[in-house]
Amino acid sequence: MPSPTPGEPAPIAARTEDRPGSFILPSSDDQSIRPFEFHASDQDLADLKGRILATRWPDRETVPDDPQGVQLATMQKLAAYWADEYDWRKCEARLNALPNFITEIDGLDVHFIHVRSRHPDALPVIITHGWPGSIVEQLKIVDPLVNPTAHGGSAADAFDVVIPSLPGYGFSARPPEAGWNPPRIVNAWLTLMKRLGYTRFAAQGGDWGALITEIMGAIAPPELVAIHTNMASTAPPEVFEALRSGKGPPDGLSNDERWAYERLDLFFTHGVAYANQMGQRPQTLYGIADSPVELAAWFLDHDISSYRMIARAFDGADEGLTRDDVLDNITIAWLTNTAISGARLYWEALPRTSAGFGMERNNAHFFEPIGVRVPTAVSAFPDELNQAPESWAQRAYPQLTHYNRLPKGGHFAAFEQPGYLVDEMRAGFSSVR
Repeated sequence: MPSPTPGEPAPIAARTEDRPGSFILPSSDDQSIRPFEFHASDQDLADLKGRILATRWPDRETVPDDPQGVQLATMQKLAAYWADEYDWRKCEARLNALPNFITEIDGLDVHFIHVRSRHPDALPVIITHGWPGSIVEQLKIVDPLVNPTAHGGSAADAFDVVIPSLPGYGFSARPPEAGWNPPRIVNAWLTLMKRLGYTRFAAQGGDWGALITEIMGAIAPPELVAIHTNMASTAPPEVFEALRSGKGPPDGLSNDERWAYERLDLFFTHGVAYANQMGQRPQTLYGIADSPVELAAWFLDHDISSYRMIARAFDGADEGLTRDDVLDNITIAWLTNTAISGARLYWEALPRTSAGFGMERNNAHFFEPIGVRVPTAVSAFPDELNQAPESWAQRAYPQLTHYNRLPKGGHFAAFEQPGYLVDEMRAGFSSVR
């Protein structure tokens, strides 16, 4: 369904309790695509500020660095900026300036941004975010993808962009029952692209978005022409066996492969506490639904590298993530009350056994290849969880069409280094246009 014609009055909207402050057009049938806007109430924003200011702070960590978790000084700087200087309305205006929609798929309202390029041969691409994330991660790359001639590219680089909110995240509805795992999300995304009229498209993702994109690539529906990932699942079986056993790296690794092994080992042994909790007992995290400061701390404590890249935004870093980037993402989760529903994706996706749910040493499999069967492009950012050396990527993706190691950037590539990610998507999908 197209956006309302410029100059025409907007239809009367209906408030929805599932997404407080949001407005959507009433649905006429299950296939309808309804324009959407979000407007947080002044009351909700005042409540947010009051809760930040009412935080009861713990004492300082007893070590000089961050092995005990997110540091007190970082959180107090974040909270002070959030309460006194941050302006949610700026993010809200950026979101509402784009064509936002809601459609019901498999019984659930799914939110998405859909921007068509003015260039006639634009390649449609569905881009999926991860945790702790939302569609704000991709806002910086929308215009360069859709309007390449205004951003150093050519008309041949143009994309039609579809950016959905994962079920239970942001402006998508919170699933009322169990079962919304990555394969079900893939089916929803395929339904969405068909509903939008696309018979040929590409897919891109990082974090959970990478896994969802790779599952789509393993299913290999005929309309999917290629995928691009900035968090590749490439670690070979002998590496996972070594990670599970704890006996050290396997013999014969190159320097790049050994570095990748060491990063994975560090992640599985010291950086995965957040995922263990959400994979086993997400409902217990009541604090992230009740305290904005606890929500922020939980989002910051992703893994050691990501935490440090986020924290430096509050230490005056002059590039990468900004303070507003960090808080835009956290504030969406707060205003929509989707912190717990978003956490449940880990519970849905990862096997729960007596040994754990799959992210720790004795059952580590998150970065294991899953049999992608379509042309694949890989962008390896140096501060990502899996370094994805090219030799592993060649084994994992039989139709590897593009591989590149970037000079900087980490887990939140679209957020941190949007220019690099746009260039990588242009290059990665060039062979299938």
